[in-house]
Amino acid sequence: MVDHEADELERALRRAVRGEVSFDTTSRALMTMDASNYRRVPAGVVAPYDADDVAAALAVCRERAVPVVARGAGTSIAGQATGLGVVLDFTRHMRSIVSLDPDARTAVVQPGVILDELRTAAGAHGLTFGPDPSTHSRCTLGGMIGNNSCGSHSVAWGTTADNVRELDVVTYGGERLRAGRGLDGLPPRLRDGLRALVDGDLALLRTGFPELPRRISGYALDALLPEKGADVARALTGSEGTLGVLTEATVRLVDAPAARALAVLGYPDESAAAEAAHTLLPHGPLTVEGMAADLVAGAEGLPKGGAWLFAEVGGATREEALARARALARAAADATTDHTVVADPAGQRALWRIREDASGTATRMPDGSEAWPGWEDCAVPPARLGAYLRDFRALMAQHGLRGTPYGHFGDGCIHVRIDFDLLSEAGIRVFRDFSTDLADLVVAHGGSLSGEHGDGLARAELLPRMYGDEMVRLFSRFKDLWDPAGGLNPGALARPQRMEENLRFAPLPRRPVDVEFGYPHDNGDFSAAVRRCVGVAKCRDESVSGAAVMCPSYRATGDEQHSTRGRARLLHEMLAGEVVRDGWRSEEVRGALDLCLSCKGCRSDCPVGVDMATYKAEFLHHHYEGRLRPAAHYSMGRLPVWLRAAAALRAAPVANAAAGVAPLAALAKRAGGIAPERDIPELAREPFTRWWRKRARGAARAAARGGEHAHGRTVVLWPDTFTNYLSPSVGQAAVRVLEDAGLRVVVPPEPVCCGLTWVSTGQLDRARAVMRRTLDVMAPALDAGLPVVGLEPSCTAALRTDLPELLGPADPRAARLADAVTTFAGALEDLAPDWQPPTVDRPVVGQTHCHQHAVLGDAAERRLRARAGLTGELSGGCCGLAGNFGFERGHYDVSVACAEEQLLPSVRGADPAAEVLADGFSCRTQLDQLAGRRARHLAEVLAERLR
Repeated sequence: MVDHEADELERALRRAVRGEVSFDTTSRALMTMDASNYRRVPAGVVAPYDADDVAAALAVCRERAVPVVARGAGTSIAGQATGLGVVLDFTRHMRSIVSLDPDARTAVVQPGVILDELRTAAGAHGLTFGPDPSTHSRCTLGGMIGNNSCGSHSVAWGTTADNVRELDVVTYGGERLRAGRGLDGLPPRLRDGLRALVDGDLALLRTGFPELPRRISGYALDALLPEKGADVARALTGSEGTLGVLTEATVRLVDAPAARALAVLGYPDESAAAEAAHTLLPHGPLTVEGMAADLVAGAEGLPKGGAWLFAEVGGATREEALARARALARAAADATTDHTVVADPAGQRALWRIREDASGTATRMPDGSEAWPGWEDCAVPPARLGAYLRDFRALMAQHGLRGTPYGHFGDGCIHVRIDFDLLSEAGIRVFRDFSTDLADLVVAHGGSLSGEHGDGLARAELLPRMYGDEMVRLFSRFKDLWDPAGGLNPGALARPQRMEENLRFAPLPRRPVDVEFGYPHDNGDFSAAVRRCVGVAKCRDESVSGAAVMCPSYRATGDEQHSTRGRARLLHEMLAGEVVRDGWRSEEVRGALDLCLSCKGCRSDCPVGVDMATYKAEFLHHHYEGRLRPAAHYSMGRLPVWLRAAAALRAAPVANAAAGVAPLAALAKRAGGIAPERDIPELAREPFTRWWRKRARGAARAAARGGEHAHGRTVVLWPDTFTNYLSPSVGQAAVRVLEDAGLRVVVPPEPVCCGLTWVSTGQLDRARAVMRRTLDVMAPALDAGLPVVGLEPSCTAALRTDLPELLGPADPRAARLADAVTTFAGALEDLAPDWQPPTVDRPVVGQTHCHQHAVLGDAAERRLRARAGLTGELSGGCCGLAGNFGFERGHYDVSVACAEEQLLPSVRGADPAAEVLADGFSCRTQLDQLAGRRARHLAEVLAERLR
């Protein structure tokens, strides 16, 4: 589409619809891909407000012969949520649960309703929606209906098609209709055409579809047979938006078991688990999920074995569910190597998380090489699964490919990501040859090319191998009845494109991009790092649960460009250079990254380990290279310099006094790019290092007089910028506790810095220089093999990750320092295991620092708190201040929204006697400025109780 045509289309759509119409670069770039291997660039995006908007948008597009694709959360794995022309985004407005009738056990929903929202609403009545893909926290009902999604509970409650009652749709031709059972309610053109199609090929429709629980491929034309009630709604389900645009759906709800228990059964290998899966079905399980050790090696909580089946059962009570799970485990005992039965909901969630994250973790092979969808979900009759898997593994080996199968063993449906080389012509030929061979293998086992995610652009070309040419011609006739102009999702299902067309990797650079960080997990290739995002969109979860952090800015704004996936998509398009054309200078990418808090939550919470904080630092470095930077980069990016200068000049009293004078403070904040709503933190009158030097001199004099001095193991206490100049009480408390534990504390003789503030603002040349100087100072300690104890989680995490990843193998000292770094609690646990902390016996509330969660882990902190009698959980999510982020002008509202998600409500609702804990300076500052509560570092709480 040429520019003037796109402009005219945009103007016409703006006149016709009430919802948003977006033809800008960012909006288009965000919609080029779903969770598949495919990429198609749309002309624009419309977020319809209601069904009238849908009809109006279709009318505008129909007049101009512009194709239309309906899209939910964009987690489709076969490419059907990508498209040319106009994308209809249903996630912004059309996401209401219109009604819920617990007596009739039905709900009426709009297409943008997130599955978990429906399940929560139904759960209030003891009901649920049966199908539950692993993306249940973000996938939409419209997308599930379009793909006929299934999930792990389909052995009990079937596919989405089994749970759809009526569908309201608008065709590309403008007809608005309600599809249910029977043809009589349809417009005469459709009614007569469908009747003729069915009556003309009754024998083929009755015999041409394999009988298996996960037959998702093609159109479900057999649902139109008279003996099946001419179920038009079921025939439309799974049509991938090629027949009509859904505006409302009536769906069935089912009874949710009051209690559930999970039996995890271990087997010697994958074949044994696959052979056993269908034998569990007579016991009435809700799920029978399978995975092997090559996918989940090392996962905690799994029983002994080389492969596992997850069999969930329900009951009216916990005891009944537990008894049924144990009975199932006993019945399977002859074939199992071991088993475990879990009735505790938290324990079950932890185990299910292993399975649900597999769609992401499977994208990397054990050696770190990339693996891709494309043959993500073939299905065979469950009793044939073992034989099929053996043949499947053999076929991969024949083509020199690797993959890690897992999935819905009880339904005979296998998920797998395969290490296709989709970047070279030779690799793409292998992809095609393997695909055709596998299609034949699936058919030979009586299976379906798709068992969950649909055919899309990935498999529709191969439908003749499954159904034969005559049936595929019927598919085309069916498509033409509904969409004679071919305007809805062209290229998917009927008249498909070739499977190797529109691969999303095609426009990417073939040579590594010149970058600053080492990207050790991606062989130094920034393009490979960006390709980590495969689109499963865990970052689009709108409610944070447990200790999870990712993605706070998306939850605050609800805007795709502020999700981890959205930013990765924009970086992908920046590298491709077709939609985002300014490279590192792109304002679209800068705008999306501007609200990234650099919390690093994605580094741990994203199933594929996307590290947007590092990508942001990389981008900012190149974006501002040779150019004037924002004021905040100079004020806060170079904060250690200013604080060191203030300490050297002993200017803290003057600076603090000036900060208390409103006009002076306002002027300073304006000049420094600081949010006017923020208070400037108070500088310590005496930095920690000055206090330490005086104390050390006193200790030396005492030792010279024959006094006592510590003889325990020596540790280096890292005097980070925030502890040193802003919270020296934390460092002083840490010294007391570490010495009480029998450790000998030393502090670097000269100023050291992890470089974090320069990294977070993308000043990477300066960060590298700071880090190298730090390594020079730390060289004697590293040579002596001394452990380095960090107090500030963000600085400790920077030493652990940013330092070695920025300096790389060229400076081996960086890796040595990273290996030497430990946390305060980790040092006490590892170096003073016999030390008993003082008893505090108080409840706690507060914040686990995001970098602690993402990089360092907080297991040692939890154990230390428990030993000290500090009970309760700290908040997950992010405090929202996140170093310089929350102080920068324009970020205040998002910063507050992040804090209001978990932290502030938990503190407001806490026991007044609760100890408010926050090891991070940012978290403590946020609590002080937004809640008026003083939070303390764990070291301070323990030091207060020492004898």
